[in-house]
This record gives sequence, structure tokens and C-alpha cells, in this order.
Amino acid sequence: MRQLQGHNTNMFWNLPTLLTWARIVAIPLIVGVYDLNWPIDQLNLLASGLFVVVALTDWADGWLARRMNLTSAFGAFLDPVADKFLVCASLLILLQMGRVTTIVALIIIGREIAISALREWMAQIGASRSVAVHILGKLKTTAQMAAIVLLLYDGEVVPGFHTRMMGTWLIYIACGLTIWSMVYYLQKSLPDIRAKAR
Repeated sequence: MRQLQGHNTNMFWNLPTLLTWARIVAIPLIVGVYDLNWPIDQLNLLASGLFVVVALTDWADGWLARRMNLTSAFGAFLDPVADKFLVCASLLILLQMGRVTTIVALIIIGREIAISALREWMAQIGASRSVAVHILGKLKTTAQMAAIVLLLYDGEVVPGFHTRMMGTWLIYIACGLTIWSMVYYLQKSLPDIRAKAR
């Protein structure tokens, strides 16, 4: 019994999971940056820098979990939740700052809600494999993360190259991948849904 309790404790508080928790805890810091009474270019630099650091923990926690053999069902659940919180919170900031449109934010956030609900339903009917993470989902997340960094920075990195222009193109690409991946997951899950509905 002690061994089981210890295993459960490690599952919640091992190093990879702590990094995932840190990603969630850091979200209010990114949101709160724009409440500081600093010049906007400094706020943009701080927010984009924090986002990069926090986003890197997404790679680090997965790598450490595999390296240290600390993968767990809880970690597999918490990791995408942290990603979704980070992306949605950042999109709301960008929406408030006028750097993304309402329709872009609605598509991306709406997709995350819809696919999360779909995965929960598929788990209930014992068909989780139908909505397992696919390369489209990974590409979508990568495009979103890169676009958000560029849009948060919102400045020239070299003369003539403004990150908002590239970030805007990337966020539209991310929207396309968002819709594509949602259609893919719906198509994969439809046969199981129809089978259970009979």
C-alpha cells in the first residue's frame, strides 16, 4: 500500500510533471505583464520572452519523462491541458491588444474545446485511440506557438522585418491547420460514434 501511495505521489510531483505545473502557474505572469506601467516595447519583449521560456518546458517535460522513465497517465492528461491554457490565454491577450482578429481566436479556442470534449466522449466509449495525437495536431501547435511569440513581440528584429507581419501569416496558417486537424479527428471518431449510437 505504501508503494502504491508513493507511486501516486511521484506521478503528481515528479520533475516532468512539476515543469508542466510550472507552465500553468506561469500563465498569469504572462497575462499580468501588460498591467505593468512600462513602455510597450519593453512589455512586448518581456511577454514574448516569458512565453518562449514557458513553451520550452513543453519540450523539456516530455523529454525528461521519457529519459527518466516517468511517463504517466496523469502527465499525459496534464500536458495538453497546460498547452491549451497557455495558447488560449495568450490569444486573449493578443485579441485585447488588437493583434489577432476575433474570428481567429474563436476558431482556435473553439477547436480546443470541441476536441477536448470529443476526446472525453471517446474515452467514455472506450475508443480513445481514434483521437490519439496526430502529426497534424503537433504541426498546429507548433504554428500556434511560433505565431504567438512573433505577435507578442510585435516589433522589428531587423530593419524592414516586423514580427507582426510574419506572426499574422503564421496564425492564419495555424487556423488552417486547426480546422484541418479538427476535421481529421472528427472523421476518425465518426465510425465509433455511429457504432455506439446504434
